[in-house]
Amino acid sequence: MKNLAILFLAITLSACGVAQKAQYSALEKVGVHKRDILVDRIEKTTETQEETKEQFKSAYEELAELIKVDDKGLEKKYKKMAKAVEKSEEKAEELEQRIQSVDSVANALFDEWQEELSQYQSTSLRKTSEANLLTTKKRYAKIHRTMTESHAKVEPVLKVLQDNTLYLKHNLNARAVTSLSNEVIVIEDKVKNLIQQMEASINESKTFVSAMQNK
Repeated sequence: MKNLAILFLAITLSACGVAQKAQYSALEKVGVHKRDILVDRIEKTTETQEETKEQFKSAYEELAELIKVDDKGLEKKYKKMAKAVEKSEEKAEELEQRIQSVDSVANALFDEWQEELSQYQSTSLRKTSEANLLTTKKRYAKIHRTMTESHAKVEPVLKVLQDNTLYLKHNLNARAVTSLSNEVIVIEDKVKNLIQQMEASINESKTFVSAMQNK
């Protein structure tokens, strides 16, 4: 992989409102091609998925611990839980942006690949490249599906966490906290599903990256 510092140029250009096409063109001039960017962005998305999984697990654990505390320790525990939920919100937003960035460069790569097929003089090489394009598209479609499915699991968990945080903000007493016992059971199942989906997506992404790097 080329110097990853160069890839930060894409983020800087984006912040300045420069079109994606111009970003990719600038990066290609310094030897960083779309497939390199795609691999890098998928790897970063995988890292964010790992972090999101752990953060949501942490937020759930804070909620579960909160219902075990008596009145004296509620305020401290609540603040800790609220902070964990806030971090979960940030991770959910980051993950969405990561997935969008992956899809953007993937589409650009496939469009370019398709257009360049007409440039081949050799029929056999063109057919081989076309077959590789179709195979890569199918592999990408699979990881994109698992990414979006895992992200879809985030929102239901986040909503429950946000609702409980808001409720406790105005009802922070032992009785109110005890009433959330059933909520904890509900969110436990949602978190388990979220973790399973994230892990499936992470594994698919690693397989895709490995295949791209071995070409």
